[in-house]
Amino acid sequence: MKPMRLLASTTFALALAVSTAGADNWPVRPLHVIVPLGAGTTTDIVPRIVFEQVSAQLGQPIIVENRPGAGTTTGTGIVAKANPDGYTLLVNSSAHTIAPSLYPALGYDASQDFAAIAPLGLVPSVLLASTTKGFKHVSDLVGAAKAKPGTLNFASAGIGTATHLSAVRFNNSAGIEAVHVPFKAAPEILGEMVAGRIDYFLAPIAVALPFIRDGKLVGLAVNAPGRLPAIPDVPTLSELGFTNADYSFWLAIFVPAKTSRAIVDRLAVETRKAIAEPKVRDKLAALGIEPMQLTPDALDALVARQIVTDAELVRAAGIGAK
Repeated sequence: MKPMRLLASTTFALALAVSTAGADNWPVRPLHVIVPLGAGTTTDIVPRIVFEQVSAQLGQPIIVENRPGAGTTTGTGIVAKANPDGYTLLVNSSAHTIAPSLYPALGYDASQDFAAIAPLGLVPSVLLASTTKGFKHVSDLVGAAKAKPGTLNFASAGIGTATHLSAVRFNNSAGIEAVHVPFKAAPEILGEMVAGRIDYFLAPIAVALPFIRDGKLVGLAVNAPGRLPAIPDVPTLSELGFTNADYSFWLAIFVPAKTSRAIVDRLAVETRKAIAEPKVRDKLAALGIEPMQLTPDALDALVARQIVTDAELVRAAGIGAK
């Protein structure tokens, strides 16, 4: 390690040690985590895996509660107004940075009313197709959509969610038109796809894998920088020539903005420690979740930047909440 990098690393470690020292008496009671999406979604599954380990490290129960509604803004709003004492946490996806562009009267500021703790990982998406249509390749789907514009439909976990914007980027890249059918959660979508009522869906890898492996749905392509170890034979959209189709989908932990820095840093340390545990790391890897290491400050900065870029995408796509 170069001298300057070693000095920076040592300085950060010392500052973190001083900061977390003030959180020695925390927590003294159970923590409450709000997930603003339904049970069985990736945003629900991943934090339960991580918080089981964090709970063991802290010696306190961690209760995860699903509060879906209004494109994740219902549950998020609850945390924004919660007591900033370190006992109420939020786990949200990239939907956190999309909501400000969709809901003018949110009742909270997605950047200023929250303090970032740590990312839980990046979630690649898989372009899933119903087996009832006979699509074997992305070109089959695109060909059918162009032959009869507006006859195919695609699903999302809600207007303006990461799954919606991911599909919009793919549609724009492919030059196709299709009918958007929003749902409340991915499990409901997958059931409708198996029944043949939904044609395609840019699904988070964690919920898509079982359906691909069982042959219930077809994985046509992955929306990720490279092929995924879990499904190595499925090509990426970029290698198939679909440029500008990528959309980053992350999961992260937040607390109310006025939570003490000592608790923020302690939570960040415990989260990173939990994710590094082999049993947790292996479970996340099996779900296709990719590591994402950011400090609380870096994650705050990412949120601020992505609110701006998502606003541009929402405007370009003509998306509006209904």
